Amino acid sequence: MSNAASLHNDSLVIDSHNDSAVALIRRGNVGLGGERQPERQERAGAVAYLRQYHDRDVRMQLDLPTMRAGGVDAAFFAVDTTRAWGNHLLYALDAHGYLKREIAEHPDDILIALTTSDIDTAKRDGRLAAVLAVENSIALERSLYALEALYELGVRTLTITHSARNEAADGCEVAGGGGLTGFGRQVVARMNELGMLVDVSHLNDQSFWDVLDASTKPVIASHSCCRSLCDNPRNLTDEQLKALGAAAGVVAITYVPFFVDTSAPSIDRLIDHILHAIDLAGGTAVGLGSDFDGGGDLLEDASHVPRITDGLLRRGVAEETVKAVLGGNTYRLLQATID
Repeated sequence: MSNAASLHNDSLVIDSHNDSAVALIRRGNVGLGGERQPERQERAGAVAYLRQYHDRDVRMQLDLPTMRAGGVDAAFFAVDTTRAWGNHLLYALDAHGYLKREIAEHPDDILIALTTSDIDTAKRDGRLAAVLAVENSIALERSLYALEALYELGVRTLTITHSARNEAADGCEVAGGGGLTGFGRQVVARMNELGMLVDVSHLNDQSFWDVLDASTKPVIASHSCCRSLCDNPRNLTDEQLKALGAAAGVVAITYVPFFVDTSAPSIDRLIDHILHAIDLAGGTAVGLGSDFDGGGDLLEDASHVPRITDGLLRRGVAEETVKAVLGGNTYRLLQATID
């Protein structure tokens, strides 16, 4: 076994963003283990009804087999409620209900992590861990009580916006947008109180700074890259990277090609983003957030994550820093927020 493979296998590897929960449904109610029996397609649900399985022939990038093959120990399963038709909260409940049923049907393989001790238990027992996430606080339907209900369901992290405007804040695509609203400040405060990790990916610059000012706990950019290397408003500026590091937060570098490079995205260029983030935010403030099954196509699937470990070692990154980037930093952040 190569040094890179050995280090990867010995590390705790955490992926802080994927869209695989909804993707399972959209592909025809596929199982976490890859099950595709015809009768599964008859399972009713809001996501299934709205999406009508329009991409059922597309293979999954992240599921139990690919996580095992890539040594990914834990993953944040996010439900992006942005494009829900009608009730956004129902959409989140439906997708997470489906995912929870799948996890219950694979008890020897995966568990839901409500705290970091659950991640520890999974790692010790040779199982995987799922952290439930909601992307876009539009899912709250303007209700802090809905936030509390999602917490009781098991959701432990929430992305404040997608790229557009919602009741909490303006996203990165809102030209001349404002920052965090009064409701948004209430959401951040209640998340801090409940023990939920605040996610600043997709926010515009003003909202980013407002969240850092409002939050009493460190935050995560669950799937972003570095704007100075790829000029996209979804990426973080050097000042934002420094501020995240200073506030004990984490930027999780994503595998979305056009956030990595607009002309020639590659694994080497992805490594450039990780190294730049380490230089600006610090070695304790960088992680991985694939966006598998939602645009993270620079890697074919989760089985290819060890390529990042190999790339970092080839670039001379110290082994302890590599382990921190692979999952140690995100684990530390979870300890500071959801435990």
